[in-house]
Amino acid sequence: MSPASFVPAVSPLELAILVAAAFFAGAVDAIAGGGGLIMVPALLAAGLPPHLTLGTNKGQSLFGSLAATVRFARAGLVDWKGARVTFPLAFLGALAGAWLVSVIRPEVLRPLVLGLLVLAAVLVTVARPRAQGSPPGSKRGPWVAGIVALAVGTYDGFFGPGAGTFYIAGFVGLLGLSLARASADAKVANFASNIAAAILFSSRGAIVWSLALPLAAGQLLGGFLGAHIAVRRGDRVIRAVVLVVVLALVVKVARDLLQAR
Repeated sequence: MSPASFVPAVSPLELAILVAAAFFAGAVDAIAGGGGLIMVPALLAAGLPPHLTLGTNKGQSLFGSLAATVRFARAGLVDWKGARVTFPLAFLGALAGAWLVSVIRPEVLRPLVLGLLVLAAVLVTVARPRAQGSPPGSKRGPWVAGIVALAVGTYDGFFGPGAGTFYIAGFVGLLGLSLARASADAKVANFASNIAAAILFSSRGAIVWSLALPLAAGQLLGGFLGAHIAVRRGDRVIRAVVLVVVLALVVKVARDLLQAR
């Protein structure tokens, strides 16, 4: 049975609301990660079943991460030397994480995810990064970033919520990058893991492209705008948005954990 048979009729007004949600999701995701907190509930509210919601969300969100990467690159914030390591490792990690779903139930990770989210908030709050745009001080920097990309990419393929935020926290905490630099490098890795997830979901027929492509327009604009705000407003705005996203993620994961009991 094709995905189209599960898709409810979406009116022009509902589609416009979904595109607006994609715009805001792309902007938030570009700054701090966590765009799925907006899009997943919106797609579920539109009547998509959960498996198509997750797939369609990944299909449209990769366009937002692409737009954000382009904007950060234009500002000179992307570490291309590091990206040669983080991009493929995040891609492979996402594939490995998707495979792990068949071995371990994602629900098992929820208590661990709660702890990691709190740790991410602490790192972003107390870390004292280098000046904006400065490179890591060690030749091992790209490989440390690669380990972060592999670990978070695996998490993204396996579980997902807050992957962009974890990328940022890892780059800030382990490499001492400014939040703007960390956001830029996080988008490169996030784009890679989104591509991997989209390929997997698409191969399983779990992306409703008739919805994902219109939403991609909102994601492209939102991703570019969010990255622009991050570039112009700098660490203070990024830190504030990251903390709001982490709080929302903590509430969501805690609620899911309680409901599973």
